[in-house]
Order: sequence, then C-alpha cells, then structure tokens
Amino acid sequence: MGSYPVSKLIVNFPIQKKTNSVAETTALIEKIKLAQGGDQHAFRYLLEFFWNDVYGFMLQRTQNENEAEDLTIRCFGKAFEKIMTYNKAYGFKTWLTTIAKNLHIDQIRKKSNTNITTEASQEVAQKIADSAPSPEDDLIRKQRLETLLNTIKNLKPRYREVIQLKYLQELSIKQMAEKLNSSESTVKVKLMRARKLLAEILATQNN
Repeated sequence: MGSYPVSKLIVNFPIQKKTNSVAETTALIEKIKLAQGGDQHAFRYLLEFFWNDVYGFMLQRTQNENEAEDLTIRCFGKAFEKIMTYNKAYGFKTWLTTIAKNLHIDQIRKKSNTNITTEASQEVAQKIADSAPSPEDDLIRKQRLETLLNTIKNLKPRYREVIQLKYLQELSIKQMAEKLNSSESTVKVKLMRARKLLAEILATQNN
C-alpha cells in the first residue's frame, strides 16, 4: 500500500481505550515482570495492550500503513528479545517507542541489524508465546480446512503467510524464520498478531 495522509489512515484504526487507575498500572507492572520471566500470556497481553501505541507512532513517522505495521512487528520482536534490559524507571510505552524509532532510523540508513541475534536473545525468543496453545490457537485448530482456507483470504499477506506456514504446512517457528529470512522472535510476534486477527474473523463468522 502506498503513502496516504496520516489522518485518513488513523480514522479506520481503532484506538485502544486505556485508563490510568492504580489497579491497571499495578497489573501492567506485574505483566512486565511475568514477561521477563518468559510467561507467554504476558507477552501476548503486552503486545495487544501497546500495539496501537507503537503502530500509531510509526504511522506518524512513516505515513505508510504497510511500513508502519512491519516496523511495529519488528519492534515487538526486538523488545521481547531485550525485555530483560527494560528499566522500570522508564515507562514501558516510552521504551517501546524508543526501540521503534531506532528501528526506523536503522531502516532509513539501511543498516538494519534484525537478522543478528545473540545467544541471550535467542533464549528469550524460545519463550515467546508458542509453546502452549492460546485461546486463538485452539479456535483456529478446530476449524475445518475449507473454512480456514476461505477465512485466511481476509488477512493481509504478511499474516496469511505465517498462518499458512504454521497451520497448513505445520512448520516450526525455527523453520518459519528460516523460510521468511527473519528472526524467530519477529516471526512469533507476527504469528501472535495473525492469530488474534484470524480468531476475531472466525468468531464473527460463528456468531
């Protein structure tokens, strides 16, 4: 998709409602701690909670929907790889947008390091939301092949591709990363996002 006025793109992208209650702030801190311990449900929660913030930030910078979405996926992949380095003295949203900004700068300079992973980041990548089924995963696996094939046509190509590789070709995350020439953590973030979007479509169809 080409470039469009930012205001036009944002109109059709739902803004996630957030409050600043003490209870929610406490819950968020707890999710971050759990994610640092490798809890996959916490990873998924943080992805969904902050997706619109990071995507909106990248959309303002790139003014291109596809580029903003790609950078957002890469941002969460890198954030989950480096989550042990997060300093709670700073807001998690601020930390995420700093990563996103640096990725964008790297892309502009054509010096992206997204294919370089350290032993530590690879260990964290193995923990990110793939070892146990999510509610979305259960819903997807219960679909008949014909239904699944017809439904994934509604997804964007980047999400359709990972769903096909995971559920139709039954590739492992490592195999998917090699096929897509991407890091395992980035593939897992993309798959988490794809599962959520596909599950929402399936739930609508089943109602």
